[in-house]
Amino acid sequence: MSIELIKLQYKDKEITLIPTAHVSKESAELTRNTIDELKPDCICIELDEDRYNSLKNPDKYKQTNITKIIKEKKVGFMLANLILGNYQRKLAKQLGSKSGQEMMIGIEKAEELNAKLVLADRKIQTTFKRVWAMLNLKDKFTLITTIISSLFDDEEISEEDLKAMQEKDMLNSALKEVGEKFPSLSKVLVEERDRYLAYKIKNAPGKNIVAILGAAHTIGIQKYINEEYDIAQFDVIPPKKTTSKLIGWIIPLIIVVAIILSFSFSKEMGLKQIKTWILFNGTLSALGVLLAGGHILSILVAFIASPITSLNPLLAAGWFAGLTEAHFRNPTVADFDSLNEDLKSLKGLWKNKVTRILLVVVFANLGSTLGSFVSGLSIFSNLIDKM
Repeated sequence: MSIELIKLQYKDKEITLIPTAHVSKESAELTRNTIDELKPDCICIELDEDRYNSLKNPDKYKQTNITKIIKEKKVGFMLANLILGNYQRKLAKQLGSKSGQEMMIGIEKAEELNAKLVLADRKIQTTFKRVWAMLNLKDKFTLITTIISSLFDDEEISEEDLKAMQEKDMLNSALKEVGEKFPSLSKVLVEERDRYLAYKIKNAPGKNIVAILGAAHTIGIQKYINEEYDIAQFDVIPPKKTTSKLIGWIIPLIIVVAIILSFSFSKEMGLKQIKTWILFNGTLSALGVLLAGGHILSILVAFIASPITSLNPLLAAGWFAGLTEAHFRNPTVADFDSLNEDLKSLKGLWKNKVTRILLVVVFANLGSTLGSFVSGLSIFSNLIDKM
């Protein structure tokens, strides 16, 4: 089953789309042969600036400042990126290929031919943020569990399977399934990126353009290549809904009011309610850090911080626990070097200092959230019993 190039005409431009599977050897060869034959003026690749830099300098991640990642609230993004990147490398290894090889060929050929190189994809952080903002709570949970389960998926994928993925009818079927499971996810990951890529490709300099991209995008690009629209709309991060912001402040306020009301019944009851809030919040957040294998002081920080941060939507116990963990167990170059190997198992995920810090942040926040829910129910239950 051979891969077919897609030829498009836009005004006076000849555009050739190369459908690829990002870990396929055949895709890499097709990319090389097509560029050698067409000698394009411009080569477009399905990368943004960050992924381009990572591909050009694969050791750059060793310079990652984990403390900065926590302060900039990028822990979830980094953890998802590590897991998804590891999954793609695992597939490439099974097929004796290299993840992103066809993109590297495009980059090298652009330099060799003195052709213009265009990074045609939207920033991956923007895509992730738009996905997250558009998913409901249930879909967020399903997406997280899907990503985590992919880390431990040992199913073998053959070259034939990858070729089959590139067939248009199968792609339509696959995209339909994604759309049914995650309507918002499908819109942001597929339709918006198709429009973004189509815009970048058709506005690339030169008249002879080659675009290297995942096969899943070729259908949409053919659909949108002749449409006129502004891609700035796809770079906007949807703001939190006013109701969500209000709820974030209203719930803590209600809990504080409930505790104050408890004092009107008796000093002992009020103190008991405060104790309930502190113990449930602090204990469950500390337990989260313990489960992540955190340092004893990180556990203590989570216990102290959680009852306070749970009353302020702008703060999170995991940030403080994570920063403490990073201070006492700062990752070394060796930890970054062993990331790919460590991500292959649960033991490695907990052993590696990089992923352990990320887990400390995530688990501390999850424990804090659960603690707020449990303690809140207990506080209101005690108050109602007295009324």
